[in-house]
Formats: sequence, C-alpha cells, structure tokens
Amino acid sequence: KTFKETGRLMNIVSRGGSLLFGWMEVTGNENPFYEFYGELLEICHEYDVTISLGDSCRPGCLYDSNDATETAEMIELGKLCKRAWAAGVQVMVEGPGHMALDEIAANMKLQKRLCHNAPFYVLGPLVTDIGVGYDHITAAIGGAISASSGADFLCYVTPAEHLCLPNAQDVLDGLMATKIAAHAADIAKKVPHARDMDDKMGQARRKLDWDAMWKCALDPVTGKKRYEESPAATEGTCTMCGKMCAVRTVNKIFEGTTIDLGMED
Repeated sequence: KTFKETGRLMNIVSRGGSLLFGWMEVTGNENPFYEFYGELLEICHEYDVTISLGDSCRPGCLYDSNDATETAEMIELGKLCKRAWAAGVQVMVEGPGHMALDEIAANMKLQKRLCHNAPFYVLGPLVTDIGVGYDHITAAIGGAISASSGADFLCYVTPAEHLCLPNAQDVLDGLMATKIAAHAADIAKKVPHARDMDDKMGQARRKLDWDAMWKCALDPVTGKKRYEESPAATEGTCTMCGKMCAVRTVNKIFEGTTIDLGMED
C-alpha cells in the first residue's frame, strides 16, 4: 500500500518482490508468505530452519533509499522477527540495496532498532548508481561502512552486477572486494586480533620480505603473480620505485651501507 501511495523512481527491484506484487495485483490476494507466516514458522521450527526475511522493497537506486516504502517494510520485518522468535525460529533480516554514503550508518542503526537487533544482511549497499562494470567497488565501499556501523553479514557483489551473469574472474574480484570491506570494518570496530595480519604485513614490507608478504595477503596468488610478471632490476624491490625504493633507502641508512639512488653499480 505504501509503495503504491508514495511511488518510486525504480519501483520494485527484488525478483521475488516483483513477482509477489504482480500476483497480489492480479489476484487481489494477500502475500501468501505473510498470510500463512504462522504455518511457515511451525514448519521451520520443526526442521530447525533459520529464515532470512527478505527486503522486497529495498532501494534499487539512490533516489529511493530510506524512503517511506523501505522504512514501512522495515517496521513490518521487525514485527515478523518477534513472531519468529516467539515460535522458536531464528531469523536474519536482509537490507539495501543502493544508498548514499552519508545515509548508511543511520540506516544500520534504524534497522537494529526497528528489528530488535536481529542480524542484518546487506548487499553493499552500492554508494553510486553509475559504477557499472565496477559495482564490486561501489558495494565494497558501502559494505565497509555498513559493517563498521552494525551490519552483520555482507553479500558479495561482482563487476557483472546489473550487466550479466558473472564469470569466474568476476566471482573472484567480487569476493576479494567484499573480504577487504569486511576486514576493514573489523579493524574499525576493534575486533580482537583483526589487525594482527596487517601488522605482520607492515613488518614484512619493512624487511622487503616478499615471501612473508604473500603469507599475509588476502589473495597471495594474485599478488605474487603480478609481482613476478614485472621483475625489478634491483633485487628485493619492485618496478614501482626500483633503486629509489624508500624502504630500501632507509634500511641501507640504518645498516650504514652505501645509498644507491639510481646510479649504475
């Protein structure tokens, strides 16, 4: 009702939500998953099923984020959470979607309040609508902010989002972007030991110990491959700076050895 009354730029972008909306409009009936929610909870309890309460009205563009439709749905999801818990069924709640950078933290806090601190699962959110082909990046930016602001799960997004089915490289790129976002959020939230590997990476880089760096990297295969494809003329460095490597220069100063700033040996 709220959706039809207020309108949207992108309408409904959820596949399941659009099908349910169409069925309800054609038949005039209530959403069967809502109408028979009690019976569904009995089945879930019997088989120990945890359910994910979907966000059929998630925003599909920045214009629709945090609008009346999304907020009204969140209120209903909070009611469904309490009904599920009362029936002995565990739940998590799905979230946006597309959302401007400065709206994300407030949306996370609102969901936690309205849904009684139920685990929140978000797709990004994507912080811009025009990053086509790079939506693993737009989602990772939003994911880092949402996770550091209270979201519990991040759904990975690939570069193929909005375009086509992802291939193997898309899947890898999407997973790595999401892992980076989640890790960055863990560091920001001061999760115990979250930064341990980062500190080890700093130590390895100080020593120019490349083998140790690969052990610290989230994706050692890609990192090592790129490094080996561009062999540096100066041993221990990379082709970014070569003999002008700042780490190498300072190490040599502390070692009391000759500093070579690009002259031939």
